[in-house]
Amino acid sequence: MGSFKLGKMTLKSLFGKPETIQYPVEQKTPPPGLKGHVTNNVDACILCGICMKRCPCDAITVDKPARTWSINRFRCVQCGTCVRECPKQCLAMEPTYTPPATEKRSDVFEVPEHAKAAAAQS
Repeated sequence: MGSFKLGKMTLKSLFGKPETIQYPVEQKTPPPGLKGHVTNNVDACILCGICMKRCPCDAITVDKPARTWSINRFRCVQCGTCVRECPKQCLAMEPTYTPPATEKRSDVFEVPEHAKAAAAQS
């Protein structure tokens, strides 16, 4: 009985489509419900720091004097807490896989001055 299953599996793999893909050239469609990775719309960000305070794994760093927002993708667990807590809804979970990296680094985004703040300083 076991040899019939083995023969069927062998013939299927010989004449069927391969299960693997050539990753850099081809990419799988993301499964439904994939959390993906966090993205920031820096134009809407006010650098309030709530996302940094609510992040359970300290993956997000907000530096107000330097006007930067950074995320350590190797530390992030894609829980979505920062997305839910952001008052300006500038954070989002993109339903794509995190881009591969060869070294551990943080992605740093520079937040531009808002027009209202620039007009108040003039």
